[in-house]
Amino acid sequence: MEPVSPLEQSLHVARALVLADLAARGVAQADVVSLVEDAVTHRRWWVEQWPAGAEFVAGLVAQDVQDALLERFGRWPLCPVCTDPHALEVEPELGPDPHWVCVKEAVIVAPVGKLS
Repeated sequence: MEPVSPLEQSLHVARALVLADLAARGVAQADVVSLVEDAVTHRRWWVEQWPAGAEFVAGLVAQDVQDALLERFGRWPLCPVCTDPHALEVEPELGPDPHWVCVKEAVIVAPVGKLS
């Protein structure tokens, strides 16, 4: 069995983290999982072109899925901190260790992959 390359490993981790967040919020249906696969496929090309960006892939996949969900289903994930419904955002937009953040209250809600 061939070892998994660091680039592929970063994509596997990104997929797992985003799927965990989707499952935690009860939206990991097959059509939504397909959006994750589309995002991972797109980011595979991106990280092959810029290998140094491998540590940013989890946040980018999370943002890609969030954007795709907005177009098809609405805002996700909804902020658990505020009473008015709005989506959490991924910060940093392009950086390591991405977190879901309520920008209205400037509160870190959870790391990507750890929503409850």
